[in-house]
Amino acid sequence: MNTGKRQKQRKVLLMGKSGAGKSSMRSIVFSNYVAKDVRRLGATIDVEHSNIKFMGNLMLNLWDCGGQDGFVENYLTHQRTHVFGSVAVLIFVFDIESREFQADVISYSNIIRALEECSPGAKVFCLIHKMDLVQARLRQTLFEERAEYIRSASEGFRDSVEFFPTSIWDQSLYKAWTQIIYFLIPNASTIENLLQQLADVIDARELILYERTTCLMVTHVTRGLESQNPFTDRFERISSILKTHKQSMAKHTGIPAGSANFSEMQIKTGRFMFFITRLTENTNLAVSIPPSEQVFNAARVNILLARPKFAELDIASKPRPGIQQAFAHSADGQGEAVSGKGKEVVGDGFAN
Repeated sequence: MNTGKRQKQRKVLLMGKSGAGKSSMRSIVFSNYVAKDVRRLGATIDVEHSNIKFMGNLMLNLWDCGGQDGFVENYLTHQRTHVFGSVAVLIFVFDIESREFQADVISYSNIIRALEECSPGAKVFCLIHKMDLVQARLRQTLFEERAEYIRSASEGFRDSVEFFPTSIWDQSLYKAWTQIIYFLIPNASTIENLLQQLADVIDARELILYERTTCLMVTHVTRGLESQNPFTDRFERISSILKTHKQSMAKHTGIPAGSANFSEMQIKTGRFMFFITRLTENTNLAVSIPPSEQVFNAARVNILLARPKFAELDIASKPRPGIQQAFAHSADGQGEAVSGKGKEVVGDGFAN
């Protein structure tokens, strides 16, 4: 394997006590299971390896580690360097209803020490799982108490560890995994810059980039008054809706859920227009714009012209020309891009 390919792989450890829900969340996020179907999953034996292609040539090397005491002891002794070496991210799952929470934290602390020894540059995420089993009025308080206790046992990762409350029955699972994936994509800022330029060109209120297979949000750009949108969980809600739609298509067409995709979805109202379309082979773009057919049609054309520029993005961060130059380049071979006001490209950008 050449160096370039090695640099595109990210080793991710998924750990936690047996029964905490590790394999269930992995199956929902990456294998298109629905929550009610994960009950038939058995306990993980030792380590289950998965190589998951994400965002094109980013490969997640996911290690789902069995949480039985015997396995954990083996990881910490005989397989210490093998398991904890070259780790990019550790995801540790805590069961909120565990009757042995203090013992769980002791096990976590031992794992943290091994990680600090073998992969001191790793990132740690703690998911406090099965929050749906806690009364709604007690959830936030209990989550904060548990998070603070776990943080105190996080050794050298105390200041950087991040916590998320999760459940397989709502969009909280997508919120947590979105943050994890965002950390693993080294060129996220480059993608955001291109999205910002595209949003300015098409006068979008909001652009949201989703990975096609998992429906996880990669990143987003929000402009103007849309930043005051009170529905702060809208990105994860759309992820959940897209995943459900994929499963519905798979059910009615007979194709695997991972392969079920659509070319475009449109919603038009008197207050806004919204569509989700394919941007690259591996991503969908959700677009919210003002309620204007002219702006709507111009946005669809300009996104079509911008596709080659986004398709060029590689995991290795490289300086690239701006999105408007991509429009100008596309205009040379495909016809001129148009703005929402019907004007044409002039030079390297759009007319004012």
